[in-house]
Amino acid sequence: MYRIVTLNNIAKQGLNCFSEGDYVISNKDDNPDGVILRSFNMHDMELPSSLKAVARAGAGVNNIPVEVCSERGVVVFNTPGANANAVKELVLASLLLSSRKVTQGIAWVQSLHGREDVADAVEKNKAQFVGPEILGKKLGVIGLGAIGVLVANDAYRMGMEVSGFDPFISVDAAWNLSRRVAKAASLDEIYRDCDYITIHVPYSAKTEKMLNKNCFALMKEGTRLLNFSRAGLVDNDDLLSAIAAGTIGCYVTDFPVPELLGNDAIIPIPHLGASTPESEENCAVMASNQLKDYLEFGTIVNSVNFPNCYLPYSGRKRFCVIHKNVPKVIGALTELLGDNGINISDMINKSKDMNALTLIDVDIDQAQQDDEVVDALKAKMMTVDSVIDVRVI
Repeated sequence: MYRIVTLNNIAKQGLNCFSEGDYVISNKDDNPDGVILRSFNMHDMELPSSLKAVARAGAGVNNIPVEVCSERGVVVFNTPGANANAVKELVLASLLLSSRKVTQGIAWVQSLHGREDVADAVEKNKAQFVGPEILGKKLGVIGLGAIGVLVANDAYRMGMEVSGFDPFISVDAAWNLSRRVAKAASLDEIYRDCDYITIHVPYSAKTEKMLNKNCFALMKEGTRLLNFSRAGLVDNDDLLSAIAAGTIGCYVTDFPVPELLGNDAIIPIPHLGASTPESEENCAVMASNQLKDYLEFGTIVNSVNFPNCYLPYSGRKRFCVIHKNVPKVIGALTELLGDNGINISDMINKSKDMNALTLIDVDIDQAQQDDEVVDALKAKMMTVDSVIDVRVI
């Protein structure tokens, strides 16, 4: 019986992935095997010793102590692409909002409440909200992951000239990207040539404040900038200076912060990128299935701290070994099994940075099926240098 704790409200479609007889789902448990969450802050939470995996129903994991989890052998999953369509739709809407001054116009009309001359006032003042069409304009897409590819393809279909930049584009993303989307040779090319720029890259130490005064200095006057990735990608002080200088004509962000409010050239959206019922369901189902597959079979897909790893489940005893990616661990494990008369029927080892997972399927005869024998093997594996955790499946 596996125990799962939900730290946020998780869509029922996701929780239904867990079979009732094999799982206990609750919002509080002192000894959970797995955690599913959305935005709950785990940094102040003491991780229970029973915890084996955390599944984030969303892409960002900045609310999860990933390094601590890695040291403890806790696999952290996210759900890249599950909310891609929801974010894409809001980005496309924001291209129009950034051009046509729709939000500013609506706010102004609302201020006319109580007046009798609304129609006359609108005709007299609407010129202040004039804005250009996006047809024929050039859009630069920085980051061609699941969201960036969808944005690029649909922006082209809306009549924009689209250039993309991503030095690490995946094979799947490349297959899905329209051949009509031009490949920019550098970020500087995007900054110099594009009328609109949308950014879709992960937040990290390398990307923190990547949009700064040096980038703004290359941009056209009146450039529209969209940020639906993370707040920390943009240097807000440099952004405000670029707005004051007329370089940035409009900034649309899904991450409002105090210093960006009250500026007519900034459209702050209350983090609505993935806020659709469809997106929440997709993320919940994806997170639940990933957590379920890991607990039941040791399979890893879409972990941010451990490698993707898959070995078809044969029904034999399986040792799921979390360890550091250092020499001699695999040799020590196989030697230990051999010394105890255990034959390996199948195995796989995968690593990601300093973290590794080894799945070992073994042939155990009836005499060796005894729980004490299996537990003794598990205990011996735990004594191998650099092994963090061992589970028997």
